[in-house]
Amino acid sequence: MSKQERWSKLLELLAVDGKLDVDEAAVSVAVSPATIRRDLDELAEQRLLVRTRGGAIAHGVSYELPMRYKSSRRVSDKQRIATAVAELLGEGDVVGLNGGTTTTEVARALVLRAGGGPAERGEAASGPVYTIVTNSLNIAGELAVRPQFKLVVTGGVARPQTYELVGPLTEGVLNQVVLDVAVLGVDGVDPRLGVMTHHEDEAGISRLLAERARKVILATDSSKIGRRAFARICGLDRIDVLVTDSGLVPEMAARFIEAGIEVIAV
Repeated sequence: MSKQERWSKLLELLAVDGKLDVDEAAVSVAVSPATIRRDLDELAEQRLLVRTRGGAIAHGVSYELPMRYKSSRRVSDKQRIATAVAELLGEGDVVGLNGGTTTTEVARALVLRAGGGPAERGEAASGPVYTIVTNSLNIAGELAVRPQFKLVVTGGVARPQTYELVGPLTEGVLNQVVLDVAVLGVDGVDPRLGVMTHHEDEAGISRLLAERARKVILATDSSKIGRRAFARICGLDRIDVLVTDSGLVPEMAARFIEAGIEVIAV
């Protein structure tokens, strides 16, 4: 196991339990306790955790893995969710995407669908297959070279952990556009509190995406449902469709349906 793979595993364990014990972590990743201590020291230097005697703890009560470490988690679930979301979108739609690993998979699913657009079917191209409005730098990077897409990237200040643009410049662009659909990835979904993310600046941008859209699709794996995060995006009354995986428990699904949300579990 490489150092990068080992660090990813340690951060995943930390995200689940909120703390790490050196000896237990050594068993989990099959290396010596001395190696784990060095790993934790280096991760602490990068401010990805807080070192304690005998281990480490997460920063704060709601821990956020940097996106580069989250990208390998629950990949198959996210890809199925993304495919289901893409099937809900029509050609010509103006689609808002916030940042995150699930919305990144949605963008990739749209690339596959756009491959069957008018140009490849031999029809006259009357415009882009999709117009994508996003504050995500990595999504923008993947779509910028795709001629089937009209890409609108908001300005703003980049957050290095999530590659999202935030702040007044981002808001200024979003206030000038109208969306058919907003697809939101989130860090927590609570039947009473609504949908949430870790940072208030990202929450504000996601909230604005929802406000500018005719329809809002929540795309999240079931591990986020029932969890809370620091900053509220919006209430469930603003969500039209929840697309998640088959791990969604029936009782929770029933609560979303009662709230008037279409639930798609794939």
